[in-house]
Amino acid sequence: MELFQPLRRLVLSLLLIAGFLLPATAQEAFESKAPHAILIDARTGRVLFEKDADTAVPPASMSKLMTMIMVFEALKAGKLTLDQKFTVTEDAWRRGGAMSGGSTMYAELNSEIRLEDLIKGVVVQSANDACIVIANAMAGSESAFAQRMTDRARELGATNATFRNATGLPDPEHRMSVRDLAIMARHIAQNFPEYYKYYSIPEFTWNKIRQQNRNPLLKDYPGADGMKTGYTREAGYGLVGSAMRDGRRLIMVITGLKSINERRQEAQNLLDWGFRQFRSVDVYARGDRVAQARVWGGTSRSVDLLAAANVRVALTEQERQMAEVKLAYNGPLMAPVEAGKEVGKVRFVVDGVTVADVPVLTADSVPAEPSMWSRALDSVFIMIFGS
Repeated sequence: MELFQPLRRLVLSLLLIAGFLLPATAQEAFESKAPHAILIDARTGRVLFEKDADTAVPPASMSKLMTMIMVFEALKAGKLTLDQKFTVTEDAWRRGGAMSGGSTMYAELNSEIRLEDLIKGVVVQSANDACIVIANAMAGSESAFAQRMTDRARELGATNATFRNATGLPDPEHRMSVRDLAIMARHIAQNFPEYYKYYSIPEFTWNKIRQQNRNPLLKDYPGADGMKTGYTREAGYGLVGSAMRDGRRLIMVITGLKSINERRQEAQNLLDWGFRQFRSVDVYARGDRVAQARVWGGTSRSVDLLAAANVRVALTEQERQMAEVKLAYNGPLMAPVEAGKEVGKVRFVVDGVTVADVPVLTADSVPAEPSMWSRALDSVFIMIFGS
């Protein structure tokens, strides 16, 4: 059984009891110094801000997001394991190791490294040697792996993405848009929570060399937990950043900045602006009455359903106008009914996407009706009218 109610009316009734209303506010304008930028809501994929977001540009190391997608998907499919060891080839050692002068985890030639350590090398240290090791092991060559990356990225909707390597090192054909990078970041955050945790690791030590995560947001930005920096002379300074507040994740991508400090400040400004577009609404407190459910064959004809936990949702003004509350429970409830029994969930849906849910519990016990005739009559009603 499902009951539908516009969230706006529900929220207003609760807030009136508290003695205040949330004011409607116009969206604040934002200007970005980045030549290319995008900000999306990870939950819905809705774009909150964009600036020249579809031009294919050199992504530098930010394209390593796709390298990790290939790994995470193989892990999830059971084709790889975290304990599996890969060999550091001479190709990976020469082009991605210490002698290359680029980002590296300082992997030793011909050594064998667990895949989980290679992942940490890529995510935390932006290690080019680790990327090449993975590409060679998974596809036989880096070029073959890059083609797989391109095909898979376009399947995910990153239609402007073309990969020519697994590292993001300069190549005239290695290009993608900031929208493509946002799509990749969202795919990781939504589909691989067990691996997304690597993006918040502050530092990683390999071969007795400790390196810090280059993501500036991890140091002091509230709620930040990922994802990837990038820099080459051609690309400038870029960042794919992700942060969570009040259960709401925002993902931003900027590139083409002139300095590390400008990248850091611009990332924080864009995320700050994004989070200001949302207002947190306390919809239910634990124990609040959500609805009333019909009980068949009991001494009482109904029982209250209570929220099992506090429910807070962060919504934009537009979302508050379109949101719905949907209560789904297993009906009809047949007596005897136990107090505190979970019988369903109340869900908060925006544009078809569930943004929060909480179990509903029965408020009281309802014993079975001792009269056989009363129970038989209820059974007839169930057969005729359903729940």
